Amino acid sequence: MKADIHPEYREVVFLDQQTGKQFITRSTVQTRETIEVDGKTYPVYKCDVTSDSHPFYTGSQARAVETGRVERFRQRFARTAGAIKKN
Repeated sequence: MKADIHPEYREVVFLDQQTGKQFITRSTVQTRETIEVDGKTYPVYKCDVTSDSHPFYTGSQARAVETGRVERFRQRFARTAGAIKKN
């Protein structure tokens, strides 16, 4: 392995911006900010979405899909609600 070509592999805190949940894991991500967790200072990477807030993992995605189906049904029904079929 060549020396001085690999990025530093260290413990980093990943902070979910939506929920405030923190994950400490090892990464090569470069950050300028730091945070103190349990008396130790770590570099922090702020995430918009993690498994703690993503709809797929939280189950809110299913509700969004159902809502979309109901709205589509209402839109279709609203078009035909005033129409009277003549035989």
